[in-house]
Amino acid sequence: MPKSENQKQKLLYIIKILQEYTDEDHVISTKDLIEKLRANDISAERKSIYADIQCLQDFGFDIMQKKGKTESGYYLASREFELAELKLLVDAVQSSRFVTEKKSRELIHKLEKQASTYQARQLHRQVKVLGRVKTENEKIYYSVDTIYTAIDADRQISFSYLEWTTTKTLKPRRNGKTYVVSPLALIWDDENYYLVGYDSEADTLKHYRVDKMTDIALTGEPRQGRETFEAQDMSAYTRKVFGMFSGREARVQLRFENRLAGLVLD
Repeated sequence: MPKSENQKQKLLYIIKILQEYTDEDHVISTKDLIEKLRANDISAERKSIYADIQCLQDFGFDIMQKKGKTESGYYLASREFELAELKLLVDAVQSSRFVTEKKSRELIHKLEKQASTYQARQLHRQVKVLGRVKTENEKIYYSVDTIYTAIDADRQISFSYLEWTTTKTLKPRRNGKTYVVSPLALIWDDENYYLVGYDSEADTLKHYRVDKMTDIALTGEPRQGRETFEAQDMSAYTRKVFGMFSGREARVQLRFENRLAGLVLD
């Protein structure tokens, strides 16, 4: 029987099938494995399957064989992520306001591919019960990437900064004037990304909500203000800048009833 063009991809198809259709609770028999290979125009015999499985095991894939009276076959015993870890990641993606609904679906779909089709259903069920407020700015991921690129290239950036209006629309601040700052760090605070940058005109550190930044571009000017930034204890800085709103620093004293101790500590 002449070999098909897909025959050279036989090992790749076998591991793909094991990843998609098997886990500790679901095995695939040699017969079914041969049938799925045939559906991809790949011929195989039992003896060659045994050799292929051994080859994949020797390479490092944790493929186990289950033998029983009612069910026998192979399954992929371990993966890059455990099911519990995938559930945690799915919940983090779905609950994050920073990630849009569209991007959440895309990321969760990619995470589902890290599990078998049977386990992926458990991840899908989790998504349905979660519904949280999301950002609408799809460009934010590329904005973050551009900022990191600027930091790595040691360059200032220019951008427009937006603000909400009473009609629930975003408009440029300062009549559309372009901001130019030296990006120094990105901070995750209260489920939002903030850029900490040095404003040379004001000679001070400022922070900007990344989802309100648009038209971000690298300039040819090197960054400034690194000395000012490095002199800051960023952990203390983020604690003092409550809600990322700057203002006069002051020491305050608060009094609560004892029954509220748990809430205050939280």
